[in-house]
Amino acid sequence: MSELTGLPSLSRRSFLQVSSAALACHFLTEAVMAQDATLHITYPDGAVRINANENPLGPCAAAREAVTAAAALGGRYHFNLTDELINTFVQQQGLKRENVMAYAGSTPGLYYTVAAFTSPKASFVTAEPGYEAGVGAAKAVGARVVNVALTKTWAHDVKAMLTAAPDAGVFYVCTPNNPTGTLTSHEDVEYLVEHKPKGSVVLIDEAYIHFSDASSCIDLVKSDKDVVVLRTFSKLYGMAGLRCGFAIARPDLLKKLVAYGVAERKAANTKVREATFSWLDKNGYTYSPSVCNCFMLKAGKPAKEVIAAMAKQNVFIGRPWPSMPDWVRITVGTQDEMEHFQTAFQKFMKGTAAGHVYDPTLERDLDGVIVTA
Repeated sequence: MSELTGLPSLSRRSFLQVSSAALACHFLTEAVMAQDATLHITYPDGAVRINANENPLGPCAAAREAVTAAAALGGRYHFNLTDELINTFVQQQGLKRENVMAYAGSTPGLYYTVAAFTSPKASFVTAEPGYEAGVGAAKAVGARVVNVALTKTWAHDVKAMLTAAPDAGVFYVCTPNNPTGTLTSHEDVEYLVEHKPKGSVVLIDEAYIHFSDASSCIDLVKSDKDVVVLRTFSKLYGMAGLRCGFAIARPDLLKKLVAYGVAERKAANTKVREATFSWLDKNGYTYSPSVCNCFMLKAGKPAKEVIAAMAKQNVFIGRPWPSMPDWVRITVGTQDEMEHFQTAFQKFMKGTAAGHVYDPTLERDLDGVIVTA
């Protein structure tokens, strides 16, 4: 069995790297980060919040009931419940117990993997545009960051990633990708795994996998490949504020959730997303062919101006990406929220709504993660 099928035990040096990354990247809980007045955004009443890839439906009824029931037990440490949680997931996925570690969401696993396998001699390779949290962790341990443009079909360019960094320690693949919502095929991920430098790992972030019909890369873990797969229930399952990596419930509740709740939520997101795309097509706008709950939209104007103008109309959209200066990221909200977005965006594009002074905190909301500049 490969020693990289799970996170390895940390040496003193690795532990210090992990600790440095955690501190430098403000690796804190949502509650702690919210206390920082310089980063906290206060939304007006009725604000349309489609800026952070959150699920507007929140947790399902079964999850809310489980949280309420657990609150009464909150005065004690229940370490056994973590084991039960992991065992449930292991049984569902056909994995071995030693392959899985539980965290508060997928963020810790991302930071720890980057800190453990990158260094000044081992680069961090990622897509551009892509999710930036790993970049902050890599910089914290002194690793070189290599950004590789997506292909013309919006997928990770795995061959270019291999060529760009023969010294790589971590190849980061977010699929579906944040911010474009687009997929990288299982075949391409396999190619990357088979041709990567010896000693490196492929970090596969499946935060948005539940929105799509794509095959998971968990099978690569079962095959003892040098991969780390990240999962979170912050997105489709609506638990971003709860910081939960897996659904927490009895097996019978979990079975019902998987059989009904997930399918309904996925269908709801798809319906709203496709309706939004239909409107965008009708009005001649260009966007990334997303399969999840976010997409990139070409405004043809500086992203910061678009964000400011939308905020003035009480519609909050995603932050800018330097490689796509005239594009903005849009999170798929409810149908009502997306109709408000359409109205506000159309007003801006037609010149009837101007922006105000740009607020830099609007672009520092990294979906629950604060990354150093």
